[in-house]
Amino acid sequence: MTADKPDGGPVVLFDGVCDLCSGFVQFIVPRDPEATFRFAPLQSDVGKALLAEHDLPTDELESVVLIEGDDCYVKTDAVLRIATHLGGVYALLRPARIVPRSLRDRIYDFVAANRYRWFGEKDRCEIPDGDVRGRLLE
Repeated sequence: MTADKPDGGPVVLFDGVCDLCSGFVQFIVPRDPEATFRFAPLQSDVGKALLAEHDLPTDELESVVLIEGDDCYVKTDAVLRIATHLGGVYALLRPARIVPRSLRDRIYDFVAANRYRWFGEKDRCEIPDGDVRGRLLE
């Protein structure tokens, strides 16, 4: 099954029960005035279909995922790519790519392993408020 990706724009997959992850989506939206990004919770049917389409596990994935056409980015690669798209001051993170991915992702994994304890967790997948609703893939 091919998931619907409107306008071929980049899609951010996020953990819909994680407060940190939902907050990251809420961070992106006002900094993306042209509505370039679309969003889908990892737990949604669309999220699972996109993960499967890109040969990523559909369960127990502890990462933000960025899908751009046939390309897929996870963990720090996804975050740095999103920052590049946002431009401005966020593009200043681009040089962080010189740090070896294994080191960057080790730090990412540490935060991901503790995100529920530090930032909170919802009982069920909730859709972030505001302008995000109109940019969700269903």
